[in-house]
Amino acid sequence: MSDQFQAYQIGKNDEGQRCVLTQLDDNDLMEGDVTVRVEYTTLNYKDGLALTGRSPIIRKFPLTPGIDFSGTVLESQHADFNAGDQVILNGFGVGEVHSGGYAQKARVSGDWLVPVPDGLDTRRAMAIGTAGYTAMLCVLALEGHGIRPDAGDILVTGAAGGVGSVAVAVLSKLGYRVVASTGRLQESEFLQGLGAAEVIDRATFAEAPRPLGREIWAGAVDVAGGNTLANVLSQIKRAGAVAVCGLAESMNLPTSVAPFILRGIAMYGIDSVMASIPRRKLAWQRLASDLDLQLLDDLSFDLDFADLPQAAADILDGKIRGRAVIKLP
Repeated sequence: MSDQFQAYQIGKNDEGQRCVLTQLDDNDLMEGDVTVRVEYTTLNYKDGLALTGRSPIIRKFPLTPGIDFSGTVLESQHADFNAGDQVILNGFGVGEVHSGGYAQKARVSGDWLVPVPDGLDTRRAMAIGTAGYTAMLCVLALEGHGIRPDAGDILVTGAAGGVGSVAVAVLSKLGYRVVASTGRLQESEFLQGLGAAEVIDRATFAEAPRPLGREIWAGAVDVAGGNTLANVLSQIKRAGAVAVCGLAESMNLPTSVAPFILRGIAMYGIDSVMASIPRRKLAWQRLASDLDLQLLDDLSFDLDFADLPQAAADILDGKIRGRAVIKLP
C-alpha cells in the first residue's frame, strides 16, 4: 500500500486555477531517482504568485507548488545520494513544472539536489531558502567583479524582503558599508540590526531616470527592476556593478547605454533557477560561513503550513518581513 501524505495541489479548469490542501500517495509522486521526506520549505515571492494565480508560474496541472525545500533522503537510485542524507533543492522548474516543496514528500532528480553544508541544518537551510541563496549569488557576482569593501557603499533595494534582508546581513558581515532601500521605513530598526549602515526610502528612486546621475554606489543588489533599477544604474560609480535578481517593481528598464559605455559599469543577471551545481554548492558553503546564524534566526519566523494561502497574498502585498519557514506537519 502506498503511503499517504499531505500536500497542496493546484488544479485548473475553465474558471481558473484553484489551490487545495489534500491527501496524496506515492502513486502521485512525479518521476525522479531520489525520494525525499520534506522537513522544511519556505515562502518566496514566486511562490506567492503561484499560489494566488496572479502570474502564470505553474505551467503543468495538477501540480504541488513550492520552489524549494530541505529534508532527508528516503530512497535513492542516484550515485551521489543515499538514504539518510540531508539535502536542499531549489529551482530547476520545481514548483513550476515539477511538483515541489509544499508536500510532505517529493520525488526529484538527484541532479537537482545539493547536500546541506556543514554548519547548517534543514531548518536554517530554509530560513535561507531560494531568497537567501539568490542573495549570495549576487554577492558572488559583486566579488567576482572585483568590488571590495573599501570601494564604497553598496546599495540593496527591497531590503526588508527575503533576498534583500539576507544580502544586507551577508554584505555587512563581509565588511561592506550597506545602504538599505525600502518602502517600509518602519523596518529601519530591523534593517540596522542586520547591519545596514543607513536606510533610505525607495521613493528616492521614483523620479524619471537620467542617463547619468551622480556617482554614489560602488555596487548594488537590485530586486526591483523598472524605474528603480534605471536610477540605480545611473548612480553606479565608474567600473562598478549591479547584480540584478528581481522584478518586484517592473520587468521594464527605462534606461540608456550611457552608464555602461561612459562609466564602464556592468550589470549581472542572477539566474538562481538554472545555476550550475558547483555554483550552488559554493553559494551554500559561503552562506554557512558568511551569514551570521543568529541574525538568520532573528530575520526568520515560523509559518504554519495551513496558513500558506493567506501568506501568499501577504508576500505579494509587501506584508512579509524577512524569511518565512514552514515545517511540514
